[in-house]
Amino acid sequence: MTPEALTGKVFILITGASQGIGRQIAITLSEIVDKNSQILLIARNENGLKETRDKLSKNINVNYASVDLGVATDEQLTEIISNVTDVDKFDRAILIQNAGSVGDVTKNTAQMNDMDYWKNYFALNVFSTAILNSVFMKLFNDNVKAKKYIINISSLMGIKPFKSMGYYGSGKAAREMYFKVFAEEFPQVNVLNYSPGPVETEMLVTVATKAGDDEVRNTINDTRIQKKSLTPEQTVNRLVNILRDQKYKSGDHVDYFDEFLKF
Repeated sequence: MTPEALTGKVFILITGASQGIGRQIAITLSEIVDKNSQILLIARNENGLKETRDKLSKNINVNYASVDLGVATDEQLTEIISNVTDVDKFDRAILIQNAGSVGDVTKNTAQMNDMDYWKNYFALNVFSTAILNSVFMKLFNDNVKAKKYIINISSLMGIKPFKSMGYYGSGKAAREMYFKVFAEEFPQVNVLNYSPGPVETEMLVTVATKAGDDEVRNTINDTRIQKKSLTPEQTVNRLVNILRDQKYKSGDHVDYFDEFLKF
């Protein structure tokens, strides 16, 4: 059964769509939604965006925009969305906040003393998320009929501490709390903080090979060697099931492995 969020004419904006989980989200959802739906892909890597676009179902309208979210302004993001879509024609509007970076995993927290690095990291991983969310709400306001859904790609590391993951964990924690507050303020919006599990992406490889803490590095390596890491397709299929079953309260953190056997 198709999740309610993906029925009717759907507008979907996916950040970090040039690779990994973001690309797979675009591929999977393009095969589910109505042919009159639209997907807008955003990332820095234009070639990666084109590759994603070419993998999507040909039955829907697909646009992409190469932009560095870490420096993008409210005005730029508003223009990008407004130039490619008519917000009044959709039944559903979905914002998938997937873009992000892992940060420097070679350092412990006492070594994270570069103010510019901190600013740049939070600009991409937290501040840009809030700005894009504001733009989305401004365009798909209460005068627009579309029911709104926001999915924040979170992480277990945002709620549980892991050595060497100070930047990543801090960014994910701040981002998730932002969306929890947002969910309280806007009960008409369906908000999900989804933790996708250990997915086989470039980010996981970075942690497995470069994490400064031996235990964390070895644990991730063992997960990969034992083939316990997930494919992007596995975690996105799980996300679709979560959206379909709607067992979460808006703003909740739901992990890939939560109550897995019940789905």
